[in-house]
Amino acid sequence: MADKNNDILISKLKLWQRKILALEKKPKNVMDALIICNDMYPDIYKLLQILATLPVSTASSERSFSSLKRIKTYLMNTISQKRLNGLAMLSVHRSISVDAREVLDELSTVKRRVDFIL
Repeated sequence: MADKNNDILISKLKLWQRKILALEKKPKNVMDALIICNDMYPDIYKLLQILATLPVSTASSERSFSSLKRIKTYLMNTISQKRLNGLAMLSVHRSISVDAREVLDELSTVKRRVDFIL
């Protein structure tokens, strides 16, 4: 019985998908899709209502703030805002690989602020 209900729901979803794909102005969010949904698709309407009430997660931004808090705790008041921003970017985007040779080459071309006299 459950398999039959699943098959019916899947076929209704495919019909709904064809209807949406045939539209010139496609819905951009769940609420737009609910407005388009008519009495022919009551099951789809219920699914869209459930989808509209699901909470949205923002874990990536929370991780960024957590990283910034750790950095600030460790280096509080000892570095400039520019350096703090750079460290935060490194922590948040740690998946980007950095070539140490390129960094050294870049830093070697920058004019020094202090001249060492021996």
